[in-house]
Amino acid sequence: MVQKAKILLVDDRPENLLALEAILSALDQTLVRAVSGEEALKALLTDDFAVILLDVQMPGMDGFETAAHIKRRERTRDIPIIFLTAINHGPHHTFRGYAAGAVDYISKPFDPWVLRAKVSVFVDLYMKNCQLKEQAALLRLQLEDDRQGRDSAEPLLAELSARLASVEEQAEALTKQLDDSPEAGAAATAAHLERKLVALRAALEALRPGAAPA
Repeated sequence: MVQKAKILLVDDRPENLLALEAILSALDQTLVRAVSGEEALKALLTDDFAVILLDVQMPGMDGFETAAHIKRRERTRDIPIIFLTAINHGPHHTFRGYAAGAVDYISKPFDPWVLRAKVSVFVDLYMKNCQLKEQAALLRLQLEDDRQGRDSAEPLLAELSARLASVEEQAEALTKQLDDSPEAGAAATAAHLERKLVALRAALEALRPGAAPA
């Protein structure tokens, strides 16, 4: 059973959170609410999130300050942040959002379909990364058990190779989608995923009998 990704929704207004939940419910993922920057940071201490939708204008800790805290933490610095704002102060304000670490900056009112599509891209990337981590964990287990002999390792190596090929195929299809609709943040995340896949494939091939030592 595939575990659902978690999406963090941060807004001080309940009606805005309700609207976001209505828009994103079609993705069939786990939606987590936070009504302040402080509450969002607490949620990030215990849970892993595929993407964060963060309101800019909030009392107390605003979106920019919240994003700065998120990017300073090693555990959360790579989580994509999409800023949502009801105000538009021009390019300087938008630049501040990107400088704070956002992958996108959307002004309200926004197109529900566009927002859902953007979030879907980051959910897909997150799921592919989770699959990749699972394959890496299996590979590490195989390395630890390699003392039992290469012959006994062959069935597991074949299974690992097949699973990795499936992830590679899905990642390639996702990258093609990003080429058609370029998103700077998503493209960078996809490139990072591709590098991980290449490294894992090389490590897997090195385990095969007759492989040249690295």
